[in-house]
Amino acid sequence: MEANRIYNFNPGPSMLPLEVLKEAQAEFLNFQNTGMSILEISHRAKAYDDVHNQAKADIKDLMGLGDDYEVLFIQGGASLQFAMIPMNFATKEKRGNYVQSGSFASKAFKEAQILGVGYSAASSKDVDYKHIPTQDEIKMSDDAAYLHLCYNNTIYGTEYHYIPETGDVPLIADMSSDILSRPLDFKKFSFIYAGVQKNLGPAGVVLVVARKSMLEKSPEGLPSMLRYDTFYNKNSLYNTPPAFCIYMVGKTAKWIKAQGGLEALAKVNKKKADLVYGVIDNSDGFYKGHADKDSRSFMNVTFRLPSEELEKKFVAEALENGLSGVKGHRSVGGMRTSIYNAMPYEGCEKLADFMEKFQKANK
Repeated sequence: MEANRIYNFNPGPSMLPLEVLKEAQAEFLNFQNTGMSILEISHRAKAYDDVHNQAKADIKDLMGLGDDYEVLFIQGGASLQFAMIPMNFATKEKRGNYVQSGSFASKAFKEAQILGVGYSAASSKDVDYKHIPTQDEIKMSDDAAYLHLCYNNTIYGTEYHYIPETGDVPLIADMSSDILSRPLDFKKFSFIYAGVQKNLGPAGVVLVVARKSMLEKSPEGLPSMLRYDTFYNKNSLYNTPPAFCIYMVGKTAKWIKAQGGLEALAKVNKKKADLVYGVIDNSDGFYKGHADKDSRSFMNVTFRLPSEELEKKFVAEALENGLSGVKGHRSVGGMRTSIYNAMPYEGCEKLADFMEKFQKANK
């Protein structure tokens, strides 16, 4: 690759589009003739204000959302959202309902449990999170304040391929690892959030896209920085925002539009995933995928090899071949190759070729 770069399959922070990195590099020392870097500019300056608001506009445009939705930029990672959501939207009388489809979905449920306002509407833990619970498996409580999903499960390599029907109950989704990777009817979601460090930018900011009606008033008694109305009323500028991260999110959103938008990206992402899964499925059991086929993620491909010794060898030799970050999460082991938007098809071709050669050499 250009500039001695390798193919980065890490799950997050992850690969960013090379064009975006080059643009940031070119204006790093002097942003828009201000004589300052974007790292130095005031978040109250007009030059930054334009960056901030354009990023919001491009994200809503990509998602096909109108004036009834708002975009927020919040710090604390998606993990803070696990607590903020039940603090703002659930009570002991109106509980947050959760689908536990993986590690992060279960962590979100745990935060609601700590607050005494959580209810498990479905779980695939009993089958080691190999599949996404179906619509029929989701049993919401009569007092549901919302239904919370983790739309793509990074660790286990599963992804929703349908949008659950919830009637009048707001649908909330953590889309950290598949945000803006394919077209969806985003209007069916009342609240979406995503740590941007997988598909949209560097670590340090969480994107929230939600109906304004969800954000306009938070419960009395919550501290200012745990209230969504604080961010909503101040255009995410109540305190100093992570300006550089938001700047990079804006550039990545423009890059997505330049690729042809979500429909074009979805075609490429499916082609990449099909290539890697094809090697797994045609390996006569040498590579064993974790996820059930109908729940497979287009973003995170997870699989095991015949032994842990071979897995260690696979990781080492992959890196020697310019393929970084293929090791699975420490909690489950195995392999995980994250093929987010910025991963070019050529990277997946090189991975697939390496996998085939590794199998032949180690049968």
